[in-house]
Amino acid sequence: MSDGLFDSDLFGGQSPGGDSSETDLFGAEVDDRAGERLAENAPLPVRMRPRSLDEVVGQDELLGPGAPLRRLVEGAAPASVLLHGPPGTGKTTLAGLVSRATGRRFAALSALSSGVKEVRAVIEEARRRLGRSGEATVLFIDEVHRFSKTQQDALLGAVEDRTVLLVAATTENPFFSVVSPLLSRSLVLQLRSLDDADVRELVRRAMTEERGLRGAFRLAEDAEAHLVALAGGDARRALTALEAAAEAAGSTGAEVIDLATVEATVDKAAVRYDRDGDQHYDVVSAFIKSIRGSDVDAALHYLARMVEAGEDPRFIARRLVVHASEDVGMADPTALQTAVAASQAVQFIGMPEGRLTLAQATVHLATAPKSNAVITAVDAALDDVRAGKAGAVPAHLRDGHYAGASRLGNAQGYRYPHSRPEGVLAQQYPPDELVGRNYYEPSGRGTERALGERLPKLRDIVRGQASDTE
Repeated sequence: MSDGLFDSDLFGGQSPGGDSSETDLFGAEVDDRAGERLAENAPLPVRMRPRSLDEVVGQDELLGPGAPLRRLVEGAAPASVLLHGPPGTGKTTLAGLVSRATGRRFAALSALSSGVKEVRAVIEEARRRLGRSGEATVLFIDEVHRFSKTQQDALLGAVEDRTVLLVAATTENPFFSVVSPLLSRSLVLQLRSLDDADVRELVRRAMTEERGLRGAFRLAEDAEAHLVALAGGDARRALTALEAAAEAAGSTGAEVIDLATVEATVDKAAVRYDRDGDQHYDVVSAFIKSIRGSDVDAALHYLARMVEAGEDPRFIARRLVVHASEDVGMADPTALQTAVAASQAVQFIGMPEGRLTLAQATVHLATAPKSNAVITAVDAALDDVRAGKAGAVPAHLRDGHYAGASRLGNAQGYRYPHSRPEGVLAQQYPPDELVGRNYYEPSGRGTERALGERLPKLRDIVRGQASDTE
């Protein structure tokens, strides 16, 4: 998804390949009304773009005193940079601020519609301007990960000799999607999704400021909460929805943007879910218990409620990993593999595609045979340890790989299980006070049915109650 418009006049610069008048969206002067009309008619997210660092919300780690991004924006450390982060976190805005702060011309390309020819044209124009008037160029490239290796390589020379100051934006991990030579010539900075407080601040600012809705409406509290929830950390999404709701309210003469208007405008019902309140815990609890109870449909319902409300998908994935062991365990050992894979996939691909892997893991866990034998076993072992049942390790099991170990009797008399065809033999493994203590008791479900038949035989052999060759 594009992180903004690519008519760079909106940033007080020039479009690739030609001269044009500058506008005042980032404080530049205009020489006719064309630029002003363009700014006035721009979408609300564009009109509300911060014009200075003081207006930027979020990204505190990157914009704090002395932080690399602040130094870059303030022009103290000119360097090419790769901005990596989700949509709507301010990548385009920061590129414009870099251009303004450093006094450079701003040029923008989208990797969705530009090729090597366009890249070379922008670089050539930047080189001419630098040689003719000393005017440097900030080149902003959105979705740089969509550039081919050849297209990325075309940037290297200009970045190396600073013909352009490259500010490239990507929603993908640049270490997977950007060529190494370009990575080595750039700072890689990760932008985080905005939190609810950040989005709320931007919505309220847009309601009142002259370049926004100018106080023409009042935003109902539940409508504001819904806009924040819909945003999912994406400021552009929240402001786009707000503008659409304002237009709908204005068409009916309403002075209040209420929840019904927001819902009707964005065609998305409000989810009754508070990520910081009781609903958070109630829905998560119901999700877990539905998986445990093998109700796959209910589990998917609660998953959908969490996803729709903007719950952190990594949190959902962590719960699935936990319950793959707690509620399924050895009844289906592949459940844990699925849950871990889903967790890794969510971090790799993000949302909304991540909902697919979360749903797959949910279906697997909910429909798998269930056993709590693993958690019961480990908790029983922990109870014994906490009760002081932790005697000395039998001498034949101790480490014998250091000088003097044999004089202490360590590792003497140890029997190597692989020396027997069956791979198991009689030998004491636990401390004396725990000989004969059973922790793991397989259920009769799934894979554990076979384990339930095998485990007593193993215990009999190990404990010397049956022949080693049985």
